[in-house]
Amino acid sequence: MLEPTYLSLIPSLLAIFLALYSKNVILSLFGGVVLGILFLNDFGVLDSLTSLYLLFSGLMQEAWILKTLAFVILAGSIMALIEKSGGVGGFVDFVLNKHSLVRSERSALMLSYILGVIIFVETSITALVSGAVGKPLCDKYKIAHEKLAFVCDSTSAPIGSLIVLNGYGALLLGLINRQISLGYIQKDATQMLISALMYNFYAMFALLITFLFIYFGLNIGAMKNVAYSTRSKVEVQTSIKSMYLMLLPIFLMVVLVFVFLYITGDGEILRGDGSSSIFYTMLFTCFFTLFYYVLSKNMSLFTWAKTAYSGAKSFVPVAFILVFAFAMGNVTGELKTGVYLSTLANENVSVYFLAAIIFLLSSIISFSTGTSWGTFSIMLPIAVPMAVGMDGSIPLAIGAVISGGIFGDHCSPISDTTIISSMASDCEVIQHVKTQLPYALISGLLAFCMFIVFALLR
Repeated sequence: MLEPTYLSLIPSLLAIFLALYSKNVILSLFGGVVLGILFLNDFGVLDSLTSLYLLFSGLMQEAWILKTLAFVILAGSIMALIEKSGGVGGFVDFVLNKHSLVRSERSALMLSYILGVIIFVETSITALVSGAVGKPLCDKYKIAHEKLAFVCDSTSAPIGSLIVLNGYGALLLGLINRQISLGYIQKDATQMLISALMYNFYAMFALLITFLFIYFGLNIGAMKNVAYSTRSKVEVQTSIKSMYLMLLPIFLMVVLVFVFLYITGDGEILRGDGSSSIFYTMLFTCFFTLFYYVLSKNMSLFTWAKTAYSGAKSFVPVAFILVFAFAMGNVTGELKTGVYLSTLANENVSVYFLAAIIFLLSSIISFSTGTSWGTFSIMLPIAVPMAVGMDGSIPLAIGAVISGGIFGDHCSPISDTTIISSMASDCEVIQHVKTQLPYALISGLLAFCMFIVFALLR
């Protein structure tokens, strides 16, 4: 396919349809990749199989991709090791029993909010820690568990998408690097990501509105009717040991990312190699836990190795998503999907509404599939070429993809963070979604307006 036509949309539409129908991101992306390869080879079976092999073998030979995949696997190991160490339980014990930091409903929910903001390394850990700390406080002060679930959910993905020293950062840097390799972006990937995060309006509004909800007790919609219940369906079990078993590895991760960005950027953090910096950070942190946990006799060498392996294994599906996401980005680039869409948009849509439309489409996909990861993978390779073709702001377009992905994920009843937040807070999932939705919609509406305003101001 030399010239982009409506056929260039079909692989992406297939990926979206499969994602909506099956809720399986890997299957959806693979289906889109295969169909795109068939289009590129005029449906020649042998040529398509050869191209498919060359595509994936080529991806596996790129250093930044291998580092990104290794980072994801190491992140799984580190999260499992921190949980196994008992550091999470030690922190909960510290804030609940050793210091009287909470004296009211407001301070109880505010503590969970602060923890959600501070612990930004992994969204599931954020929700679990916030829930583990907040649930006993809800029981003590008779706070409806739906309120705690809202706080846990509204600080997990939003803060993780703003401070991207986590899996979000790895995925987004990888997707942006792919657009750089295709010639759509001239900036360094780290610089482009930092610029785009300035337009992650939904995450900003979600955090702000959650804070106002806690501080002023703003109960709207279904939240007005919730009441404390003595039911107890889920007990969060954590061993209680030193909280430093959790705090030190997390602190080390935060510090080392900036250290390696400084080193790889020859003294300039913003010019540092993002994929290398995150990979080296996770590698050093993993070795740190080995010496820290084993030498302090927190766990045996065998337990450390078994836990690290188990955590890495649990993140293998995420690594597969990354591989297929990179492949999908490559295929849509060769099909010139974004170029075709930008041509249509130039004829039918003002550039001032481009980011807002990208935000809406990303929101719908994310809500329907329950995953922001898959949404980023499908939408970013489309949004960037559209912004280039329409002479729009690339950071604004990427920010719209990120915001839309987080918005839909935040509202979706099949999102992992929605389910984990409900579980950790001992709250029904559907009840959590109903009580959280009005706040999320307010944040989404404000974000939609901001994308139009900043497009006009550009």
